Amino acid sequence: MEGGGSGHYNPRTVEEVFKDFRGRRAGMIKALTTEVDKFYQQCDPEKENLCLYGFPNESWEVNLPAEEVPPELPEPALGINFARDGMQEKDWLSLVAVHSDAWLLAVAFYFGARFGFDKNDRKRLFNMMNDLPTIFEVVTGVAKKQAREKSTITTNSSNKSKSNAKMPSRQPESQPKSTKTPPPKDDESGDEDEDEHGDALCGACGENYASDEFWICCDVCERWFHGKCVKITPARAEHIKQYKCPACSNKRARV
Repeated sequence: MEGGGSGHYNPRTVEEVFKDFRGRRAGMIKALTTEVDKFYQQCDPEKENLCLYGFPNESWEVNLPAEEVPPELPEPALGINFARDGMQEKDWLSLVAVHSDAWLLAVAFYFGARFGFDKNDRKRLFNMMNDLPTIFEVVTGVAKKQAREKSTITTNSSNKSKSNAKMPSRQPESQPKSTKTPPPKDDESGDEDEDEHGDALCGACGENYASDEFWICCDVCERWFHGKCVKITPARAEHIKQYKCPACSNKRARV
């Protein structure tokens, strides 16, 4: 549909607005990371002003802006396609990411203003959003770098050479080396495991590690992903000798 940011969903509470924010954010992160080839192709500089929209259901769309003025929702940055071939791809993606972060904040606080959030509600909403890495931090790898720097304080520096396990933190020696799922936490080591796992971020959605979720690591770029984000199940992972994430699988030279 034209004006991809429009719709009839109107979250009315802080929790609903944050859920809306997270869904739109996840969709835009997909466009700029795991589905970047598809996004790149849709941003043809020969087309009219195009925008990147994220939706509450974690999908995304490149489309023309809304025709009505003012639009039902704030509009993303216009003309993101025009700069696609005029700068290095990583710089272009980073620039789109920055504008995407600004749009997400605009949409969230638009809902807050529309439904009369007071000072405390606005502050709580911002704090909830600010606890997540920005799209820019995820796309540029800053979030991953920050998590790595924190984890080095508690993680054995020789851990990587000792284990090929598909886990976002140190693996107990008793665990099989080939497992692609996080080890179960026992009562004695639960706090320590939580500290070490807590800084791991999914390369697709940017969310933190959770002990009850299946994770897998790309053997090429060494980024961690929720299995659900890259459509890999624990059963399927057991038959993968070398896992490549969607970005590494589709990576090819561009002129």
